[in-house]
Amino acid sequence: MLNRNLLVAALLGTGLAFSSLAHSHAAGAAAAATAATPAAQAATAARATPARTITEAQVLAAQQAWGRALVQISTDFASGGLARATATASAVLDAAYGYQMGPVLFKPTLTTAPHTFRTTREGALAYFVGNNPAFPNDRGFALKGWTNVEVRNAAMLIHGDIAKTMGNVTLTNRDGTRTTVDKTWGYRLDPQGNLRIVLHHSSLPFTGS
Repeated sequence: MLNRNLLVAALLGTGLAFSSLAHSHAAGAAAAATAATPAAQAATAARATPARTITEAQVLAAQQAWGRALVQISTDFASGGLARATATASAVLDAAYGYQMGPVLFKPTLTTAPHTFRTTREGALAYFVGNNPAFPNDRGFALKGWTNVEVRNAAMLIHGDIAKTMGNVTLTNRDGTRTTVDKTWGYRLDPQGNLRIVLHHSSLPFTGS
C-alpha cells in the first residue's frame, strides 16, 4: 500500500519546486537591495519579484497524482475498510483541492439536486466515500474498486497562477470495466506555491437522443 504521507507529498510536489525557486529569488533580491539606493532598491524589487506562473508539467503531474489518489482510496477501502479509505480521501482533499482558500467549484459525475454541486470539503468527502447522512444519495465514488486512471487532455490554458484543462478521464475497475467521463479542471497556486484544484467538473459523455 502506498504510504499516505508519500501520496500527499506527490500531490503537493508540483508546487514545492516553484515555492523553493520563489524563495531563492526573493532571498537574492533582498541581499542585492540592501546595498542599493532607495530608487535602485525599488527597481530591483520590481524586476526580481518572480511571476507566479503555473507550468504545463505541474498540471500534468497534478492530474497523474489525482488518478493515483483515486486508485489508492479504492485500494485502502478493499484492504482496510471505510475508516482507512476515509482517512486517505481526507488527506487527498487537503493536499489537492483548494477548500482552505474558499469554495471549490466541484460538480461530480453522479450527483443530483439538491446536492449537485460540492462547494464545501464536507460535500466533496461525502461524494468520494459516502456514509454522510447529510448526503444520503452518495455511495462513495472512490470506493468502486478503481485500479487505473488515464487522463487525456483536449486542451490546456495557463494564465499566470491559474490553469484550466478539458478532456477525458478513463477509469478502470477491478473487473476490467472502463468508464470514460468528460472532465474539466481548474487549478490555482496557493500562497505557498502549491497547485490546488479550484474547479472540477465531471460528466458522462452524451450518447445521443
